[in-house]
Amino acid sequence: MTARDASICLDPVNAQALWYMAAGTAALRPERLPAPDDAMACVTTLWSAISRGTERLVFAGLNDPVHGARMRAPMQEGDFPFPVKYGYCAVGRVERGPAGLEGRMVFALAPHQDRFLAPADRLVPLPEGLPPRRATLAANMETALNAVWDGAAGPGDRIVVVGAGLVGLLVARLCARLPGAQVTAVDCDPARAATAAALGVAFAPTAEGLADADLVFHASGTGAGLESAIGCCGEEGRVVEMSWYGDRRVEIGLGGAFHHRRLQIVSSQVGMVSPARRPRWSHRRRLEAALALLADPRLDALITEEVAFADLPQALPRILAAGAQGIATVVRYPEQGVFRAAPICATSG
Repeated sequence: MTARDASICLDPVNAQALWYMAAGTAALRPERLPAPDDAMACVTTLWSAISRGTERLVFAGLNDPVHGARMRAPMQEGDFPFPVKYGYCAVGRVERGPAGLEGRMVFALAPHQDRFLAPADRLVPLPEGLPPRRATLAANMETALNAVWDGAAGPGDRIVVVGAGLVGLLVARLCARLPGAQVTAVDCDPARAATAAALGVAFAPTAEGLADADLVFHASGTGAGLESAIGCCGEEGRVVEMSWYGDRRVEIGLGGAFHHRRLQIVSSQVGMVSPARRPRWSHRRRLEAALALLADPRLDALITEEVAFADLPQALPRILAAGAQGIATVVRYPEQGVFRAAPICATSG
C-alpha cells in the first residue's frame, strides 16, 4: 500500500456546519467527512462571509417551488425552506488533496462550515498577497462585476448606485475606476458616507437632484429604492436591477415619464455570465477576475464586523434583521491545523 492509499483510508473527520432550521432559527450540526479520493480536497475554513441580502431571505424561509433549483448554492444540502445548509463565501486552507493544492489558501462557494470536502476543481487559489479575510468578498465582487458588464458602464458616464450595501458599494468602486466616470452612491443611512468616501465614491442621502444619469444600479432591495433609481435616469437611461426579493411582491409606478423617456430596466443575476461576455468567459474565469479585483486595500472598509463561528447561530437574528447596522459581516473560525484522524486503514473482506 502506498502512502497515498494509506491517507485515503484514514477515519472520517469531525466537522460542524451551520444549518438554517426554521424561520429565524439556526444551529450548528455535526458532520463526519469521509477521506477524499484523488479528485477531492479537504479544506479547513478560516473565514466565511454572510451574504446579507440572500441569507436574510433564506433565514426567513423560501417557500416558492421556483427557488428549489434556481437559488441553490453550489454545495448546499437540504431543500428550501428548511432545514438547509447554505452559504457561498468561504476561504480556507487545503489540508489534504491533489499535490498542487495542498497547503494553499483557496476560495470556495461553500456553506458556513469549519471543515469541508469539495471537488478540487471547484477550489480557486487566492492570488499572491490577497488577505484571506478580504477574499471572502469574492462572491459579492463577482456579482458586482457581472452587473457592471450588464450595465455596459463606460468612461465618462454619470452613474448612480441606489443602495450602498456591500454589493452596491462594490459596483460603485468598480465604476469609479473608469476614467472620467462620475459615480454617486445613494443610501438613507448616513453612516455609509464615510465608507463611500474611502472607496473614492461620492455619496448622497437621497436621490433628489440626481436626475440625468446615464446608468443607474439598484441594490437597495426595496420598491421605493427602485422608484428612486428610475427617477435618476436621464433620457433613454438604463436601470440595472440587482435586488432579489425572494417571495415578496414589489410594486412600482411605471407611469409618468417612464415610457416617453424610453427608460430601460435590466435584471442582473450572477448565476449566468453576462451575455456580452458569455462566449469567452467561464464562471471560473469570472471568479478568478473577482479575486484579482479584491487586491484593492480600500475594500477592507466594507468589512464592518467579525463574529466567531461558535457564536453564529445566536448572532444571525441580529445580523440579518431588517435595517441591521454595518455592511459586511465575516465569520472567524479557529485555526484548525491539519485534519485529525486516526491513522488506521480499514480493509474490506
